[in-house]
Amino acid sequence: MGLLQLLKSQFLCHLVMCYVFLVSGVIINLLQLCTLPLWLVSKQLARRVNIRLSYCISSQMVAALEWWSGTECTLYTDPKSYPLYGKENAIVVLNHMYEIDFLCGWTFCERFGVLGSSKVLAKKELAYVPVIGWMWYFMEIVFCKRKWEEDRRTVAQSLQNLRDYPENYWFLLYCEGTRFTPKKHQVSMQVAESKGLPQLKYHLLPRTKGFWVTVQNLRGTAMAVYDSTLNFRDNEAPTLLGILNGKKYHADLYVRRIPLELIPEDEAECAAWLHKLYQEKDGFQEHYTQTGRFPGTTVSPPRRPWSLINWLFWFCLLLYPLGLLLAQLIGSGSMLTIAASVALCSAASLGFRWMIGQTEIDKGSSYGNKEAPLNNN
Repeated sequence: MGLLQLLKSQFLCHLVMCYVFLVSGVIINLLQLCTLPLWLVSKQLARRVNIRLSYCISSQMVAALEWWSGTECTLYTDPKSYPLYGKENAIVVLNHMYEIDFLCGWTFCERFGVLGSSKVLAKKELAYVPVIGWMWYFMEIVFCKRKWEEDRRTVAQSLQNLRDYPENYWFLLYCEGTRFTPKKHQVSMQVAESKGLPQLKYHLLPRTKGFWVTVQNLRGTAMAVYDSTLNFRDNEAPTLLGILNGKKYHADLYVRRIPLELIPEDEAECAAWLHKLYQEKDGFQEHYTQTGRFPGTTVSPPRRPWSLINWLFWFCLLLYPLGLLLAQLIGSGSMLTIAASVALCSAASLGFRWMIGQTEIDKGSSYGNKEAPLNNN
C-alpha cells in the first residue's frame, strides 16, 4: 500500500470529508431555503439557481468517486447516440445491483453535464433526510410512498410539473424497485413463475406501473429511454466505504438509446415491452459474465473538472475556520471543552457512517423480501 493510499484510508481523512460534506450541505440547504421567495417572482429562475446549488452537493460525492478513489468508467454505446447524451431530456433505466450504482448513475449524469438537474423516483422518507433529502425537495424530485393507489396521482402530478423545466434533465429510474439480493430474487422469480413470465438471472422482475406512468407523463418532454446496464470488472462488489478509503474500481456501463415513440402507450403493452427489455438486459449481463465486456463500441467520456473544483472550494472555505477552532480549543487548555468537541466529532462521524450504512446491500430496504407473492405490476 502506497503512502497516498494509506493516507486515504485514515479515519482522520474520513472525518474531515464528513465535516466538509455535512457543513457545506447544510449551508447549501439554507441557501435553497432562501430561494423560496424567488419562486413567487420567477419559477424558472428559482429552478436554475437550485440546479447550481444542488450541483454543489451531489458533485462532491461524484468527486469522491472520480478524483478521490480514481474509479474509471467505460461506456459501451452506439456512436450515433453518443452526441445526443446531455442534449435532450431522457428517462434512464438502471439496474439496481450494487451499493454505489446510484453514484455511478450520478457520474454518468456528470460526464454529460446534467448532474445538477437530474431527477429520480425516491422513497418519501428520504425527503426528510438533511442535505441530500432537502436538496431533492428543492429540485422537485418525485417522491413516492410505494403504495400505488396513493402514488398514482401524486407521482403523475410531480412528473407533469417537470414539463416546463428550463434545462435538460435525466430522470433516473430503478424499475426493480429495490436492490438485488438473492432472497429478493428468489421471491421475485416466484412471482414471475406464477404470472407465466420468463425467469431472470441477474435482475428482479420490473415493476411496470411506475415506468408506464413516468413514460406517459413525460411524453413530448423526454425524447428517449436510455437503457443502462452496469457492471464492474474482476467481479468486484464496490461499496461506498471502499470509495471513502480511496479504493479504485472500474465500471462498465452499457447504454442503449430507445426513442420514446417506440414505447407503447397502452399500459398492458407497455408492461410487456418492459418485461422484454429486462430479458434483454439479463442477456447483456450474461454476455458480460462470459466475456468480460458488453457488446458495442467503447468510449470513455472525459472527467469534467467542475466537481473537483467545487470540492476543493468547500474544503478551502471550511477547513480554515475548523483550524482556527482547533487552535482555540488546544490553547484553552480546558479538558471539558476538548472532550465535548471530541464527542461532537464522534457523533458527526457516526452520523456519516450511518448514512453510508444505508447504501449497504445487507442493510437495504426490506421491500421485495416478503415471502408472500408480490404484485409486481
